[in-house]
Amino acid sequence: MTHAVELIAARPAPPSKSQRPLGQQIIGYGLLAIWAMLGLALLWSVISGWDMDKVTRYGPRYLDGLATTLTLTFTSVALGALLSIPVTFARMSKNKVLNAISYSYVYLFRSTPMLLQIFLIYYGLGSFRPELQSLGLWWFFREAWYCALLAMTLNTAAYQAEILRGAIQSVPRGQTEGAQSLGLPASVTFWKIILPQALIVALRPYGNEIILMIKGSAVVAVVTILDLMGQTRYAFSRTFDFQTYLWAAIFYLSMVEALRHTWAALEARLTRHLKR
Repeated sequence: MTHAVELIAARPAPPSKSQRPLGQQIIGYGLLAIWAMLGLALLWSVISGWDMDKVTRYGPRYLDGLATTLTLTFTSVALGALLSIPVTFARMSKNKVLNAISYSYVYLFRSTPMLLQIFLIYYGLGSFRPELQSLGLWWFFREAWYCALLAMTLNTAAYQAEILRGAIQSVPRGQTEGAQSLGLPASVTFWKIILPQALIVALRPYGNEIILMIKGSAVVAVVTILDLMGQTRYAFSRTFDFQTYLWAAIFYLSMVEALRHTWAALEARLTRHLKR
């Protein structure tokens, strides 16, 4: 034990910025300067090409597309969170059938592009119109919005199930053993002891998943949904101005940065007791 402590104490600390080789610092500052110049050039391009007529004409469309993107994303994330709970339990179950089904579902949706999943649901299931009409489900699958919502929900549920499963398994087994020694029921142990600790671990991966869903939602434009990207394509088809896509990039960047800072503040608030 003493020898291990000596080895840990003797381990050199990672080099600080001031200790890094001069060549690395110069390359780093050079790359930063290049990015800064590109950003200024982009900003100048926007300012010099500002056209109030286009802003007035297509601005409301962008805002409507933004609302569609946010509604679709957060609805699918919320529904995916609910669906991920039984999938997580099935993945952790000792029942081989449940485990195999949940594993296949997670593997399938995590290993294929969301665009392909939307096509399979919208175009693939749409080819079974008579069967869906007989089941009373055609009203759902004939609408691109519902199909995109279903595909996004199934996709994010697979990722959220793995996030939750990993977070639960990261909680030390001693927590469960301690609760058992106190005679606490398994349900109380899970909901009051294990799950709160697991959710703290899962906070950052959940935030990353929401950000990925915001950016990934752009693919729904290919099935005629006028989200932010769909409205951008419409504006470009009328103006042939590349700045229509530039404005879409600014909107996506703003959404991601707003969510990132909000999530960081939430994480800092919920984990403040761990930093004392």
